[in-house]
Amino acid sequence: MSEYVVLIVGDADRWWTTMDVDKRKAGYAEYARFAEELGKRGHTITGGAELHASSEARRIPPGGGAATEGPFAEVTEQVGGFYQVRTDDLEDLLDCCQIIAAVGDGIEVRRVVTPEDRPS
Repeated sequence: MSEYVVLIVGDADRWWTTMDVDKRKAGYAEYARFAEELGKRGHTITGGAELHASSEARRIPPGGGAATEGPFAEVTEQVGGFYQVRTDDLEDLLDCCQIIAAVGDGIEVRRVVTPEDRPS
């Protein structure tokens, strides 16, 4: 069984800046349906979280250095949250991800590196 991270990518701040309460409630309902569907289809959520606005982010540049506030100006897409999912069926996981993609967020699914994947 492999483990994947489902990254929710896009304008994450839109949930806080341009979506009214009713739209956010409807969006959260779709995310709940996504989680329920994963369970019905035999996938296991092993972790995940929704992230606060990118304006609260703190960044350290590649190579180290002083931490700065907020996202890099040239970045147009931000990670707004993630799920960590254990599954034997990547194609079905991708099918389930269509539920949350329909809310308007981009989705990126990446396999998690295991100790066996690393050179010894």
